Amino acid sequence: MRGFWSVYRKELYVLFASPVFYVVAFTFLMLAGYFFYSAMAYYNLLSFQASQNPGMLRELNLAEVVMRPFFLDLSIVMLLLSPLLTMRLYAEERKSGTMELLFTYPVSDRSTLLAKYLAVLTAFFVILAGTLPGLLLTGSISNPSWKPIMGGYLGIFLLSSALMSLGIFTSSLTQNQIIAAVLSFGALLMFWVIGWMQSFVGPSTAELIRYLSLTSHIDSFAKGVLDSRDLLYYVFFTVFFLFLTLRQIESCRWRG
Repeated sequence: MRGFWSVYRKELYVLFASPVFYVVAFTFLMLAGYFFYSAMAYYNLLSFQASQNPGMLRELNLAEVVMRPFFLDLSIVMLLLSPLLTMRLYAEERKSGTMELLFTYPVSDRSTLLAKYLAVLTAFFVILAGTLPGLLLTGSISNPSWKPIMGGYLGIFLLSSALMSLGIFTSSLTQNQIIAAVLSFGALLMFWVIGWMQSFVGPSTAELIRYLSLTSHIDSFAKGVLDSRDLLYYVFFTVFFLFLTLRQIESCRWRG
């Protein structure tokens, strides 16, 4: 794809030079550290109680008490912070007038989109890598099951891919970064809270609503279970919003 690497390197440079990236990174890692510490403190409390009541040892599971809640908490933090990483990707281009200039370069719309998308994903994975030391330290002093940990990170990878695809779509709709962030946050919030309606509808509708919820699919990965339905949901979600973004870009090209 022509021009892919040029746009990718440019977007990475802009992301890492932006103070927004470091604010997001600091906030994400601070919250991740708090959630991990809280889960470990609770696990230590249960371990102390189990030492006095051996019957509790059978229910003491590091993956269930620490890892699963940790990854579920990370998914909620991502919903709140991902719009800040994606809001400028196309909105800034449209506001500064470089969108029209970009159309004159020998770079296809598809290459530009994929370069911007993969750049923001790369930036997020750099932030996510900051959560590894705590898990590696836990693995060095205990004997956790690595299957839920790897499954949890796979789920976070797929969820972040979906979140960024929706965020880049909302960024292509407007020239204002704040509006793009609000639109993205509102849409993601809708996909999050839609699962709360399950108790008010019939069984078949409740199953559909549960499937549409973004965060309901991360639970299986956090348990170390790979369900093809969850995998396909995130893949189709990502492809769908990238497709809409590409159509929006082509529409801007023809409108001039």
